[in-house]
Amino acid sequence: MKKMFLVAATLMISLFSINNAKAQLNVSINIGSQPVWGPVGYDHVDYYYLPDIGVYYYVPTGQYIYLNNNNWIWANSLPSRYSNFNLYTAYKVVINSPKPYLHNSIYVNKYSRYKNYYGKQTIIRDSREPKYYVVKGHPNYKPNAPVNRPQPNVRPSRPQGNVERPSRNHNNQVNRPERNGQEHKNERH
Repeated sequence: MKKMFLVAATLMISLFSINNAKAQLNVSINIGSQPVWGPVGYDHVDYYYLPDIGVYYYVPTGQYIYLNNNNWIWANSLPSRYSNFNLYTAYKVVINSPKPYLHNSIYVNKYSRYKNYYGKQTIIRDSREPKYYVVKGHPNYKPNAPVNRPQPNVRPSRPQGNVERPSRNHNNQVNRPERNGQEHKNERH
C-alpha cells in the first residue's frame, strides 16, 4: 500500500512539474503591439500607467483608460484636457496585472514619486535594437523583422576572449564582497 501511495504521489508531482514547465515556455511577446513612446526593455506589456496624469494605456487594444466623473472611460485618444501632454518624455510604469485601474489608489501611491520624471526612460522610437523594428512608427520599421524570442532549454554560449574569473581563497571558495544591506537595491519599473 505504501508503494502504491508513493508511486501515485511521484506521478502527481511529475505532472505538476510538466505543467509548470509548459506555462514557463508559453511566454507571450507583444513588442509589435507596443507604442513607439513605450519604454524599452519589455518583451510583453499589458498596461502602462502614466503617473503624471493618472491614466492607464491598455496595449492590446491601444486604448487609454481614465477617470471621468468616477467612471473609468476607455478611449482611443487622451481627453482634450491632456492635449499638451507629451507621451514621449513622460515616465511610464509597466503593469502586467489584470485591470490595474480597479486598484488605482495602490498605483497612485506607489508611483506618485515618478511625477515630473521626464526624459528618464529610453523609448522604443529611439532604440536601435532590431527587435523594436517591428513597432509601427519606429524610424527603422520593418513589419517582418525577426523578434528575438526566448529559446527554451538552450544553454548560453561560453564567453570568448579574456574573461575575468572570480578569485578563490585557499579553500577553493569564491571570494565575494560583503554586502552592507544598502547595495543592490534595484527596482525595475
